[in-house]
Amino acid sequence: MKPKYIFLGVLSATLLCFAPAHAQTLNVNCGYVTYQFDSSQTGVMNYSNGSELTILGKTFDIEDIKNITTTDQSIADNTVNVVYGSTSAFVTVAGNIAQYVDVDVEGGHVSIEQSKDVSDTTCGEITYILSGECSDGEFSLEGSYKASIELDGLTLTNPSGAAIDIENGKRIAVRVKENTVNTLTDGASGSQKASLYCKGHLEFKQKGTLNVIGNKGHAIAAKEYIEIKNAKINVISAKKDGISCNQYFLMESGDLQISGTGDDGIQIEYKDDTDREAEDTGSITIKGGTININVTADAAKALKADGDFIMTKGELTASVNGGGFWDSAKQKTKASSCIGIDGNLNISGGTLNLTATNGGGKGISVDGDCLISGGTFNISTSGGMMAYVNGSVNNNYTGNADRLSSDYKSSPKGIKVDGTIVIDDGDITIETKGNGGEGLESKKTLTINGGKITIRAYEDGTNSSSHTYINGGEIEVTTGTGDAIDSNGNIYIAGGKMTVIGASSPEQGLDAGDGYTVYITGGNILAAGGGNSAPSNSNSTQAYVMLTQAVEAGSVVTVKEGDNVLATFTIPAKYGDNSTTRGPGGPGGGWGWGGSGGSSLLISTPDMISGKTYTIISGSNSTTATARTTGGSTGPGGGH
Repeated sequence: MKPKYIFLGVLSATLLCFAPAHAQTLNVNCGYVTYQFDSSQTGVMNYSNGSELTILGKTFDIEDIKNITTTDQSIADNTVNVVYGSTSAFVTVAGNIAQYVDVDVEGGHVSIEQSKDVSDTTCGEITYILSGECSDGEFSLEGSYKASIELDGLTLTNPSGAAIDIENGKRIAVRVKENTVNTLTDGASGSQKASLYCKGHLEFKQKGTLNVIGNKGHAIAAKEYIEIKNAKINVISAKKDGISCNQYFLMESGDLQISGTGDDGIQIEYKDDTDREAEDTGSITIKGGTININVTADAAKALKADGDFIMTKGELTASVNGGGFWDSAKQKTKASSCIGIDGNLNISGGTLNLTATNGGGKGISVDGDCLISGGTFNISTSGGMMAYVNGSVNNNYTGNADRLSSDYKSSPKGIKVDGTIVIDDGDITIETKGNGGEGLESKKTLTINGGKITIRAYEDGTNSSSHTYINGGEIEVTTGTGDAIDSNGNIYIAGGKMTVIGASSPEQGLDAGDGYTVYITGGNILAAGGGNSAPSNSNSTQAYVMLTQAVEAGSVVTVKEGDNVLATFTIPAKYGDNSTTRGPGGPGGGWGWGGSGGSSLLISTPDMISGKTYTIISGSNSTTATARTTGGSTGPGGGH
């Protein structure tokens, strides 16, 4: 049906009534902005002073109206439709909310001010639908009530500012419409914080694709929190962080890809003293979905939070490739890490694939405590020690690190925790290849209650500044230059199965701290190295044997009492492997220790009885040894 035109001249009446025979839409066109009023809603229109027309509370200056037409089509209530062209934008506003939005269009730059009167009792939430393509445009929104933005095939570039700037401190739902691809790009100049910025909090929904490029600052930023559900978000590049917000970041589902950042992949800050829920204190929570982050900046983090890190489900793949950094203000080194957390870390499920490739790089770095009760971990570091020496950063320092203060060096670690580490369950694989690389490090206590843990470390497999507790789980450790289990306190073993192999003397399989000892009350244990700390206290109740016998990669060590097999241990196939970074011990100078001098073995099983003799078979070698509950340590440091 062709539109009908209504021309306004000089009218003597002050009241007009639009009541066509059948439902139609009254279109009031003001240039680039059109207001659509459904005939069933308009009722009486007030024309006054010869200069103003009021429809549904929206007052127009007659001189601003280009024309008024009627059609059979209209947009849905509570919606604003913005269609971008190459150099312009056209905006259509639903009549029922016309009085609540003030629209300004200059070329492709659209600014909308949402009235403070918008609330549940007036019109309710407004949805802004954005589509089209523009190389010099933007969408900005101000208001004080929640709103939704639907991206429906939008390609928007703003050379002088943010592509989307939402100066609204409330919840903004960003609906990335299914089967659409949307791209936002900001300019390298301007004062914007991000290509997509929100003063409030962002909730991404639906199953479309959103690509974001941040040429000035972050790609996506919110003053409050950010949640992602279903959407596929690609951060192509960012001058600063890929995603930055305060309060918290929550990933429920969807697909998030981040690369090309000048700083962190995801950074969550916490800047106020408000008494908040735990999730509102700078935390990162992953409940599902897929996250893939690759950062290359020096000392950058793939995921960084001022608060806690919580993961229950989903898949996280993160790699950091940048070197270390000297913080002259704090007078200490900083290194990259896939996950860097100022608070606590709690992981109960999901899959984590973490890779660090440069000096001092870490898989996980936690300032608080670490609790792992599930999940699959694949952590690899290949960089060496990073040190600040002679006024410059050395990302592969091979000098005498003992002469350097801890503030002046950073070693690669699989998992480094300043607080306690507790592992209840999970499948954890860690490999560190560079100088100083350790598997698990706790600055307090390390407790392993269960799970499967496989560590192949350049230096120590595990290192605790206090006691180490092993109550269960399946633990396999091989090292190139360090101890398999290194504790600066006691080592308490009450359960589980352990095959732990340290390097040649003076390194050990089990190394308790000076003045401390090993307590064995349960578990199946094979510890090999240049020596072993052994029980020296009657509180250690499970018997063990100590002997010198070589072990070979992939071989099986069998413990027998007569014809009865008490336990078998399989030596890791990669023990003594020459295919990676060279360590001083092991056949051919590879990983682990298994040189011609033989291994110091400590073996213990629950069925051993002190005073009885047992046969230990390794390949073609067979040796007998008498079990005991205390004494008999071998190697430097043994028997503390």
